[in-house]
Amino acid sequence: MSPKSEWQEFFDGHAPVYNENCFTKNTLAEVDFLIEALELKPGASVLDVGCGTGRHAIELARRGYCVTGVEISEGMLQQARRHAKAAAVQVHWRREDATVFEVDESFDGVICLCEGAFGLLSKGQDALGQPLAILRRVAASLRPAARCLFTVLNGYAMARRRNQSDVEQNRFDPLNLTEISICLPGPRGEERPLRERGFVPTELRLLFQMAGLEVEAIWGGTAGNWGHRPLELDEMEIMVLARKPAGPTGATTP
Repeated sequence: MSPKSEWQEFFDGHAPVYNENCFTKNTLAEVDFLIEALELKPGASVLDVGCGTGRHAIELARRGYCVTGVEISEGMLQQARRHAKAAAVQVHWRREDATVFEVDESFDGVICLCEGAFGLLSKGQDALGQPLAILRRVAASLRPAARCLFTVLNGYAMARRRNQSDVEQNRFDPLNLTEISICLPGPRGEERPLRERGFVPTELRLLFQMAGLEVEAIWGGTAGNWGHRPLELDEMEIMVLARKPAGPTGATTP
């Protein structure tokens, strides 16, 4: 594992209070939705990329699914292990970077939810290369004809709440649809910005296609309001449901 990234450090510190966030309160309904959308059969295997404190992974395991959670933050994994022990369930936890992780099995479904990894850019990471790398790892982890489900930041909403002053003061980059919400202090007192990437449906279709995944649906994906419904311009998240083709993926290079 390489030295800590800005996001790894942030989540290590945020882990003890992560489950107090308002968007974490709909786990049971969200897992109901995941099982239906991914067409998971009893006992199916599921990979949770950017699993955080493990709330989806643990609930899936509670329902009899075989779950692996990938997470870069050891602080988040410590919370996940504690919650899994309290729930008396077994989840295979792995501390790895979502852009480069390797698994030695194929899964019946993959989830990547609540910006656990997708579009969280560390220093030097490319705004297209980072999400595409995650998608390629997800595609490699899926069984043929299996599905994945992502929720990602809505680039429409991100742009609509910003103005030219935000651009001039380096709070919003319209060329890469990224914004800086907070900064972490560096070892010499310098600021290290945390960059979050927003997306729009057309580029999501292209990114998934480049990774060898076929987008089946794009819905509004804001926590607490999941459903087979159109995306609203100002909502927080977009949901993407995609499938790995049964034959050769035809993945392309950028």
